[in-house]
Amino acid sequence: MQHADQLRELFRMQQALNLRIGVDTSAMDEAEKTKWILNYCRAMGQELAELTDSVPWKWWAKYQTFDAQNARVEVVDMMHFLISMAQVLGMSADDLFAAYVKKNEVNLKRQDSGYTQKDATDSAHI
Repeated sequence: MQHADQLRELFRMQQALNLRIGVDTSAMDEAEKTKWILNYCRAMGQELAELTDSVPWKWWAKYQTFDAQNARVEVVDMMHFLISMAQVLGMSADDLFAAYVKKNEVNLKRQDSGYTQKDATDSAHI
């Protein structure tokens, strides 16, 4: 399976899961979009906290270990919410891929130029 096909499949699977739990991202008005973007941001924040807890970040605690398996699960959980958020915004897998490619080009140009000054317009075309 090609990478773009894999991404399309993730989007298809996420849409099916969302519909199964009663969330139709394709039929939302502005207020519902706002509500669900905030819901997904909060959920991703929680998953990020759970990912943080998978690594030994408490320098004073000697009992901690790195839990790579749980860290992978938390990354996947964040992908669920990220794809849902993209769908709320009307983005398809192809849209996300194209935007990622464009943003990656911006990031590379920033690195090539030394990125010493923020340019709010360099991502306006994405």
